[in-house]
Amino acid sequence: MALRQSVGDIAGTLLSMMHTRLELFSLEASGQTSRLFKLAGMAFAALLFLTLAVLVFSIAFALYFWPSQDRYLALGLLALLYALLGLGLFWAVRRSLLYDPMPFAATLDELRRDAAMAARLGEPSAAEDAASKDVP
Repeated sequence: MALRQSVGDIAGTLLSMMHTRLELFSLEASGQTSRLFKLAGMAFAALLFLTLAVLVFSIAFALYFWPSQDRYLALGLLALLYALLGLGLFWAVRRSLLYDPMPFAATLDELRRDAAMAARLGEPSAAEDAASKDVP
């Protein structure tokens, strides 16, 4: 009967641990989802207004240099500036994707600690080793 009670207690503890880990994962997932939607909305708005600003700036720049002989040089420099800005932004996005903290890091840390604790529990203790050596 004690064995059945012990197995039941262990199963209850394991289910409780899994429930806690799933709750933590769920909280982190909802946080990541809301963060993603917020960032996507802000990025879309920023792109819209920056595109409008670049369009108006480009037209004004082209009209300013149009009567001169340097109009093609001015447009070429403007295109080069836009290309450099675009490459810089792509580099920043790539860097962010590579080096930002991993989503669900807290859940993964908890699962690593659980695995380490389970490994320690599976190892025989020094007292058990001494006891097993004494028994013929």
